Amino acid sequence: MRAVVFAYSNMGVTGLEALERHGFDIRTVFTHQDDPVEKRWFASVAAWAEGRGIPVWRPEEVNAPEWTARIVALAPEVIFSFYYRKILRREILAAAPAGAFNLHGSLLPAYRGRVPVNWVLVNGEERTGVTLHWMTARADAGDIVGQRSVAIDFSDTALTLYEKLCREAALLLDEALPLIRSGRTPRIPQDDARATYFGGRKPADGRIDWRRPARQIYDLIRAVTDPYPGAFTFLPDGTKMLVWWGLPEPATTPPPGGGPQAPEGTPGPPEGTGADPPGAGGDGERGLFIPSVGDAGCKKRGEAGEADGPPGRVLLDDRREASVAAGVGRLRLLHVEIDGMGMRGGQIGRYFRDLGGAIVLR
Repeated sequence: MRAVVFAYSNMGVTGLEALERHGFDIRTVFTHQDDPVEKRWFASVAAWAEGRGIPVWRPEEVNAPEWTARIVALAPEVIFSFYYRKILRREILAAAPAGAFNLHGSLLPAYRGRVPVNWVLVNGEERTGVTLHWMTARADAGDIVGQRSVAIDFSDTALTLYEKLCREAALLLDEALPLIRSGRTPRIPQDDARATYFGGRKPADGRIDWRRPARQIYDLIRAVTDPYPGAFTFLPDGTKMLVWWGLPEPATTPPPGGGPQAPEGTPGPPEGTGADPPGAGGDGERGLFIPSVGDAGCKKRGEAGEADGPPGRVLLDDRREASVAAGVGRLRLLHVEIDGMGMRGGQIGRYFRDLGGAIVLR
């Protein structure tokens, strides 16, 4: 079955491998020029196709008339889009009599739009998935061919969740592609009343608001940690601090109902963050210490009625590890970067102790 494929990133390679597995005749592949400012952590669709002698095109504007004419001239029977970043015009979709299909990284109709793998983590979702659907002129709105669900673990980052979605996408395509080849493709209408839409995210969206609960701050951190640009905050003097990993903990005096905390058995920071495991450098009694302005020592916390202080305040415990007060609970800092210098566990505590004074991040 003749196919024209639009693809990018690991999900693009996952889709191409599935088409190859099921004997589709891939006539050409359209992909994107790599962005020079974007970290290249993902597989190359172009390299995959070129290694098999498949023509590869990287047009800036695939919907331009000359490219539309070229695609129509290829006489595809079917079109696939696997994480391609542009919406295809109607004339392109109509060129494939067996249909045009898109692979989307959420359980549609939820999380239509851009970067759903990041958004589901930012929003603290517990489940997501992948959807193969018919393409229409409206983004992610076409009838569903099939879906597979994925549980989101407490320790998942955008990278580990994306890897899960790629594995499920391969299984989904193994189920759906034989149906497409045989002309028995399902069409399950989406319920637009249940649809949610999210746009793209920019590096600036990673700024931490310490007034939020510690669990929500953790969800932001894991949504944008390496290989994404990272969550960040600022020291009082305006120096930027990237927070690559941390864990939510209850406040010293928890609010009614308790504060957020990691469940028992929570694994350490994901591979690639370079962070120490939870409690690295010692995880003893967590009575807190707060440096006092001009005080060479530290003031022990934990006396009756004391709270963690204003959101953003840096707290040092008896092992001199650092946490930050949040709107509810606090966030233990496990891997940060300041002025290009990465610090983990006790190194972070020593850094803030050496600064001296009461420090409130902003």
